[in-house]
Amino acid sequence: PDVIIEAQFDDNDAEHGQDHLQDMLTDDIKKLSLDTGEKGKAAGVTGVHRTKQDDGPKVNDPRLLPDEFLQRTAKVVHILEKKHSRAATGFIKLLADRNSELFKRCAMFSPVDHRVPRVYVPLADCPPDFVSKPEAYSQTLFICRIVDWKEDSNFASGQLCKSLGQAGEIEPESEGILTEYGVDFSDFSPEVLECLPQNLPWVISPGELAKRRDLR
Repeated sequence: PDVIIEAQFDDNDAEHGQDHLQDMLTDDIKKLSLDTGEKGKAAGVTGVHRTKQDDGPKVNDPRLLPDEFLQRTAKVVHILEKKHSRAATGFIKLLADRNSELFKRCAMFSPVDHRVPRVYVPLADCPPDFVSKPEAYSQTLFICRIVDWKEDSNFASGQLCKSLGQAGEIEPESEGILTEYGVDFSDFSPEVLECLPQNLPWVISPGELAKRRDLR
């Protein structure tokens, strides 16, 4: 149980089923046991006294195992920079447990992007008739922004920002993607528009065109 072995699972393995994969893993473990056993015999030849308890592979000692049989592990120790906008596009639905206190206060937000966790959102942020007619909003896209995620909770906490519209339509889907990536798609201010030529139609003069590289 202390030995971790990686095996390639391809189409041939899928045809033979799980039993075939189990046989492969069993053979690998037997080979590993034989290898470590040979090392023990070699040590016995040099005159080292071995007791009956010492015979056999010491698979519990990771130093005896080749690197390919070891599973490297790690943990996050610090977040250098929060790259995600904390905004996600998804759908809202009622909680499964209707008898819980949480059901009376929160709804579940399920992001379209499965890399983002599911989020508890207050019912106050949801449409007024959401509790009585949740099926009416099953295909409505919402924008939710994550505000907290406690270490002892499987779900984050967030707030619904706005309703985008019907899923599958171009404008709601596009707005959701731009919001998730933090792209400012608001209208240009009057100050910015004043920088543009006011006399229309505007054309590039021949002198100006001569100084430019034509990339059309």
